Amino acid sequence: MAGHSKWANIKHRKAAQDAQRGKVFTKLIRELVTAAKIGGGDVGTNPRLRAAVDKALSSNMTRDTINRAIERGVGGGDDTNMETRVYEGYGPGGTAVMVECLSDNANRTISQVRPSFTKCGGNLGTEGSVGYLFSKKGLILILEADEDALTEVAIEAGADDIQPQDDGSFEIYTAWEDLSDVREAIEKAGFKIESAEVTMIPSTSVDLDAENAPKLLRLIDMLEDCDDVQNVYHNGEISDEVAALL
Repeated sequence: MAGHSKWANIKHRKAAQDAQRGKVFTKLIRELVTAAKIGGGDVGTNPRLRAAVDKALSSNMTRDTINRAIERGVGGGDDTNMETRVYEGYGPGGTAVMVECLSDNANRTISQVRPSFTKCGGNLGTEGSVGYLFSKKGLILILEADEDALTEVAIEAGADDIQPQDDGSFEIYTAWEDLSDVREAIEKAGFKIESAEVTMIPSTSVDLDAENAPKLLRLIDMLEDCDDVQNVYHNGEISDEVAALL
């Protein structure tokens, strides 16, 4: 999920991960195996694998589990041909939604994704219908830090931008290929990182009212519950006032 709205995109996502850690790990392992199979097992030369490893580590997956998944991919032990498929659509309130899937059966995947949109007041669009609104970025979240010190370290490490939030936290944006390097530099400087991931950042956002906010959250839940869905990105914003009503 995109990194703009704290309530909708971070708090909600972390709660979902905690409740469904087994399913999350299954999806992460699938991505690790596929990335290693396609681009090799060296994270230094395989950006997709490096991003997958970063995400697995952020979800507290052990190094042993990660390494076993990479070995499966490199060794070709899994003969399933998984392909990345991205579906685009419109969610409640006119929100833009992108659904990243990893699947060996396109018909099965679309039969899971399309009804989720329909049941939540949205509709599946065509390729390119909303994709132009999103940019692939690395996103690092730090809950508390000295702003000047953090900014100096992040920019020197190659971060594109650092944005202080109203709750005292900081969002650091990087080129997605540079996420690991920036993360390592920030950690070495002594800052505690809450999360670090490759995500899709929307260029515009849609403010959701008390009627459409729960519909979008239901859509996200339904999509994330699909086995083939790896990530859900959107440009919905839920204010603290609306969140308090949910």
